[in-house]
Amino acid sequence: MQPAPKLPDQEIPVVDVGPFIRGEAGSGKVVEAIEAAARDMGFFLVTGHGVSPEKTMRLYNLARGFFDLEEDYKRAHGKGNSVMGGMSFSPLADEALAATKGIKTPGDYKESLNYGPRLGGGVWSPRPEGLEAAFHGYFAEMETLARHLRRIFCRAIGLDADYFEADFVDHLSALRVINYPDQQVDPLPGQLRAGVHTDYGFMTILRSEASTGGLQVQTRDGQWLDAPSIEGAYVINIADAFMRWTNDEWVSTPHRVANPPRARTGSSRRQSIPFFVNPSKNTLIKCLPPFCAGGKAAKYEPITYGDYIDLKTRQAFGR
Repeated sequence: MQPAPKLPDQEIPVVDVGPFIRGEAGSGKVVEAIEAAARDMGFFLVTGHGVSPEKTMRLYNLARGFFDLEEDYKRAHGKGNSVMGGMSFSPLADEALAATKGIKTPGDYKESLNYGPRLGGGVWSPRPEGLEAAFHGYFAEMETLARHLRRIFCRAIGLDADYFEADFVDHLSALRVINYPDQQVDPLPGQLRAGVHTDYGFMTILRSEASTGGLQVQTRDGQWLDAPSIEGAYVINIADAFMRWTNDEWVSTPHRVANPPRARTGSSRRQSIPFFVNPSKNTLIKCLPPFCAGGKAAKYEPITYGDYIDLKTRQAFGR
């Protein structure tokens, strides 16, 4: 008999950020916990965040209603990028995230709706009614949570609380709702719900749900750790641009969304809502002073966020 595979002994931390947001006793412990998680794993969960559950479920349900529409209708909407703040629809297997790591795979087994107020898209779908307003309402909730988290980061690093705020005027953040359909047939060889990747920006705030075939995070020794699903909690991960800002001391960790096991009962459909927190195009990404103290050299030359995204895209796609 083969021995059972060794499971990672690491866990993704869960932090109640409520004391920090409310300015209560215990905010220092919040900062310490997040600083340790950002250095050690680059992932953590937050509770006590104050995000409206009503606005969350409104977006969740209306997006699900869109995904349930006929395929021809979905593909006819959210096309192009001529509408600033418009809607973009990415159909099933249209994107292969592992390509950003130089890994060739079939398209990811997912479809998505995407929105950013300063990003181009197509005309919003009138079905289901209220979809656009739901995106706007949830986006505002995420902006507030992102601001709280940036302030926690600043305190952890030793910066003024509002150090990053000027960089997030006219920010390029994006909101995405992803539908992972039930897999009735075996996926293609190498095909996952979302291939291994890291995120490009500052950080990602993810609303996920429990299901078979979920988010997995790669540990430092290369093992895959299932991210826990806690009702009402958000998964936070440090992204590439912020790792560069910290001279690689805070880590942007590879992650993926696994396929559900073939031997299962019930539906494996799941839906997630990531909010990609990105600074403005002209923001200069330069080693933060605390990470270059004591004569420590910066690993990277300063670069604007706009140029950085162009560079990452060329690297990923060989342009």
